[in-house]
Amino acid sequence: MFIDEVEINVRGGSGGAGCASFHREKFRPLGGPDGGDGGKGGSVLLRASESVNTLVEYTRRRHYRAGGGGSGAGNNCHGAEGKDIVLQVPVGTQARDENGTLLADLAHSGKEAMVAMGGRGGRGNASFATPTRRSPDFAEKGEPGQERLIRLELKLLADVGLIGYPNVGKSTLISRISAARPRIAEYPFTTLEPVLGVVRVDEERSFVISDLPGLIAGAHEGKGLGLRFLRHVERTVVLLHMLDVSPAAGISPARALGIVLAELESYSPRLMGRPHIVAGNKLDVADEQWLEEAREAAESRGWEFFPISAVTGEGVKALVWRLAGMVEGARREDSSEITEERTVYSYDPLSERDFHVVRDEIGFYVQGERVEMLLYRLDISNPQALAYVQGCLKKMGVEEELLKQGAREGDTVIIGDYVFDFLPEA
Repeated sequence: MFIDEVEINVRGGSGGAGCASFHREKFRPLGGPDGGDGGKGGSVLLRASESVNTLVEYTRRRHYRAGGGGSGAGNNCHGAEGKDIVLQVPVGTQARDENGTLLADLAHSGKEAMVAMGGRGGRGNASFATPTRRSPDFAEKGEPGQERLIRLELKLLADVGLIGYPNVGKSTLISRISAARPRIAEYPFTTLEPVLGVVRVDEERSFVISDLPGLIAGAHEGKGLGLRFLRHVERTVVLLHMLDVSPAAGISPARALGIVLAELESYSPRLMGRPHIVAGNKLDVADEQWLEEAREAAESRGWEFFPISAVTGEGVKALVWRLAGMVEGARREDSSEITEERTVYSYDPLSERDFHVVRDEIGFYVQGERVEMLLYRLDISNPQALAYVQGCLKKMGVEEELLKQGAREGDTVIIGDYVFDFLPEA
């Protein structure tokens, strides 16, 4: 299946550091701590936009980092928040992480997804003041932003899906009405993957058409290029059937249309509810009987029929204008059924509240996002900061769990990059 796909590295901005300062003002000798908090780091978001058609921009630049938060300052001044980065992607883009887990399916214009959240800003010493800790001289560092490798896949390829039996002239038509240049030859399955073309109707109107691989009987079971084809047909808004009305066609137009429709319905009955239109191609060498048969096959189903010649261009302009009108109508109907939503996939470094203790011959390893981040954010060479960390670990139940695991005074305790001697409170 043809998918416009690219991998990029995204990273949220780091949070700003908190400030440790004390108020200094004449005639106010006991001003107290007034260090402000650091600002939150910016996040990386994806936003579906109709102004973007491909992911080619992300093949030129692969790394994206949001702005970092500003540091706090004295006089309770908080740091500025980091600037978010919004990456515009085509409507229909899916984002997956390194493990292939779907993070977001941006199926509608304006939909957003947060794929890398910025780190939280560190607290200033004013935030640590309590009745029993009246002059804290420590502050927190900001948290690092989330960094991840994500894969973007573009699956919503076109407004119009051009379908039909092999060698009915699909590639010739798309090369005439757009700048796309698909492979054109006289043998079956010349098109091995969908080819996109932008059809410019006038200064204000355009639509995307896709020349899809030929369809044969049994396609919904995987025969020919069926499944690769049908997955894309499912995501187009208008279906254009092309029938060969020349004497050289190996199958009658009515039978060809019937087989294609049977495959569409077998794959997904919802496809039959899409707007359909039929074009009888090769008008310049048409068999009159087959031309009328194609017209009757279309009109009997209530669909419009356009006789065209993709080679000479006869009838093509009228078909293009009608397709533009059908696409606009389908877009309006689709947008009226969509409720506005903003999906945010967030990352919270403090969301994991649990921890566990692992014992080996070296000592006791305390593992968990919360306890490791607690030590990362504070300078434990500061006695007050160390006392604060010890109090937090005790409240979290770390000391109790270590005792349950058989830890004794003087045993080695390892948390992240830090090594301690276990000294339980009496």
